[in-house]
Amino acid sequence: MKDPLTPDHRGWPRQLDDLDEERPRQLWVSGMADVRLLALRSVGIVGARNATSYGLDVAGRLAAELTASGWTVVSGAAFGIDSAAHRGALAAGGPTVVVTAGGVDVPQPRAHTALFARISESGAVCSEAAPGTTPQPYSFLRRNRLIAALTRATVVVEAAARSGALNTAEWAETLGRPVLALPGPVTSPMSVGTHRLIRGGAARLVTDVADILSILEDDRPKSG
Repeated sequence: MKDPLTPDHRGWPRQLDDLDEERPRQLWVSGMADVRLLALRSVGIVGARNATSYGLDVAGRLAAELTASGWTVVSGAAFGIDSAAHRGALAAGGPTVVVTAGGVDVPQPRAHTALFARISESGAVCSEAAPGTTPQPYSFLRRNRLIAALTRATVVVEAAARSGALNTAEWAETLGRPVLALPGPVTSPMSVGTHRLIRGGAARLVTDVADILSILEDDRPKSG
């Protein structure tokens, strides 16, 4: 196991410094990729664990198309939208990054142990928790701020009224990162949260990768 990255390390993702007092003191990384480089062109894709077939399909397709466009997908490897996004990125042949709530050697959920291993082959698994740490319920909400900070934008594919993905969106908004959300069936409980984000102006409505790339281009840091 490698030593953790710290803020004075040249491999430290500088985007995390935007968290100010909430910045992690260290970042453990497992995998073949350089997280600092991947984070420079990365997008968070998050959403409901109890996702619908619509949400799973959209998450996978968006992740694959973003990967094909040279962007890295970052998510939390949870059931539902997260894992669909990771698998979509892998299917497109690109690296993807997991920000996990426990130690990098403690896959969560356990059912995704093989997914974690596959991601580590070309991408990275990272965590502020030391190896061997079993995540506690609060760890997942704390983890969300890292997904929001590492990425250039956060895309919420599906979210119920009290989804943890909404917490990630709140962090992204606080950090001044674009929050993007997809509309869903008005009858679906898994779209209540995304519709609320859009209706309240907290998120911009997107329907495909072209929309996402356009917003990323508009939000690109200007030189000079």
